[in-house]
Amino acid sequence: MDVREWLLVSEERENPHTVIDAVRGDGTAWSSGNEVRALVHGRDYFAELYERICALGPGDRFYFADWQGDPDQQLVEDPRATLNTTLIDAVRRGVDVRGLLWRSHWHRWGFSAHRHRQLGEEIGEAGGQCLRDMRVRTRGAHHQKFVVIRHASDPDRDVAFVGGIDLCNGRRDDAKHQGDRQAVDMARAYGPTPAWHDVQVAIQGPAVHDVETTFRERWEDSTPLTLNPGRLLSSFVHREDLSPQPLGDQSPPPPPRPGGHEVVQIVRTFPVIYPKSYDFAPGGERSVMLGNVKAIAQAERLVYVEDQYLWSEEVGEHFARALRETPGLRLVVVLPMVPDREGTAVQVPQLYGRALAMRKILEAGGDRVAVFGLTTENGMPIYVHAKTCIIDHRWASVGSDNLNRRSWTSDSEIACTVVDDRGEAGAPAPADSFPRTLLRTLVAEHLGCAPADVPEDPHELFDAMVACADALDEWYGGAERDQRTGVRGMLGGKRPRRPVPVPKSVSRSIPGHASRRQRVLDQANKFAAAEHSQQRPPGRLRRLSSPELTPAQLRWAPRLYDVIFDPDGRPRPGKGD
Repeated sequence: MDVREWLLVSEERENPHTVIDAVRGDGTAWSSGNEVRALVHGRDYFAELYERICALGPGDRFYFADWQGDPDQQLVEDPRATLNTTLIDAVRRGVDVRGLLWRSHWHRWGFSAHRHRQLGEEIGEAGGQCLRDMRVRTRGAHHQKFVVIRHASDPDRDVAFVGGIDLCNGRRDDAKHQGDRQAVDMARAYGPTPAWHDVQVAIQGPAVHDVETTFRERWEDSTPLTLNPGRLLSSFVHREDLSPQPLGDQSPPPPPRPGGHEVVQIVRTFPVIYPKSYDFAPGGERSVMLGNVKAIAQAERLVYVEDQYLWSEEVGEHFARALRETPGLRLVVVLPMVPDREGTAVQVPQLYGRALAMRKILEAGGDRVAVFGLTTENGMPIYVHAKTCIIDHRWASVGSDNLNRRSWTSDSEIACTVVDDRGEAGAPAPADSFPRTLLRTLVAEHLGCAPADVPEDPHELFDAMVACADALDEWYGGAERDQRTGVRGMLGGKRPRRPVPVPKSVSRSIPGHASRRQRVLDQANKFAAAEHSQQRPPGRLRRLSSPELTPAQLRWAPRLYDVIFDPDGRPRPGKGD
């Protein structure tokens, strides 16, 4: 298999300033001999992470970057095994712990700036360093979610974790989808403990070095962590550490794994920032977008996507072009049933962004496209936070990047793209290849069957998912479709409700906030327990249609969507490269 057809060569990153590919010495932009495993759901990821942190000793290194990190998040059942105590204990054992967290916005807007400062202070007092990083565009964010573990005396044990799972509340769910007891406050439709679907990958082999280089490029960059006078004053008042200490020399890449067949390329998004951009990406980097564009040009039979958003005409055209050019291609997209946040001003722009993409895709692909949401056994929506794409059993991407302009141009992102180096061009991918195994694992959960029962033929798999969703929609009274959300039938035991006019920051201060979410869950349980003429069909899939907004909503939603929700981070004319 010629991986150059699927992966970017170094020049195609369009960022000559990065050193991520320099270690190979020949311009190769990927590494071979890796072993990649999928960790589906936060509970499994946190458990493995906790075990690996506890095994670290003097001279070992633990680096992490995150969009959100909650000090009190439990990693395992032991209530003492929180993120902060686990990392503090590691520092006291002599582990070099370094972290970069997005500085974030005011907590009363629903963000976590104060909790990030707390985590940084506690790690710093123990002797590590965890800094808040605000080197982002206006209204931008550091959205990367990764961990790097390097061992001083045993590089065979080195590992990196990359994906969509933050080290924070709400993520520690599992395949039962009963949610994280340390819940996050979401839209009422998700109930008191929102079900959460997510994916992270564990990488062992030479590619660990590339993930570490991404951390080092950010850590060692000369651009100050913030240039905002107000934030600098706040940091001064709180005596916040804003000076990254030297990391020491980077170790060589870990050796190839015995029997490792995965070729891994690490792709990123970094925007141009003003007034001073990154040393390692003065013109930005958009290899996430460029890598997706190159890979989908090879698609022949099936593109499978799980994503939090799917927004914008640009993303819609990305898939629509492939559907137009390849008549035998099928597209499966798994999205959240309803937006995550409460309030007309946040829900409607999200639905507008989805409609922009879906209209393009459905016009090009028609019934070769199927868009789904997920529900629990009692009919509650599952929040899809995964950022995963699989093409023809051959190429897979798991990362922090969503399918929207923000992730492709505006926020910092990272993704792990994987191909298997076995087999000839045109031959079926090996049955145990990572893309094929990941697809089988995800679809098995959604269909409610064993992985061995998932159809291997891509078109048969597509048809099985459509049949599963149609059966569930019918059971939930799917003859009636909610035009605003695109949901067919009932959700949580009732029809989708109109968005409340007030945002979450206001609604949660209204008496009865928690009881209203509990009533949603109680109603869903009551409906599930009631007598029905037919037994509930297996699986979790529900069909989604393109949202339809009212003329009044279309007068204001596009502007809010463009400015706040999905900004375009490409350099302004006359600026950058």
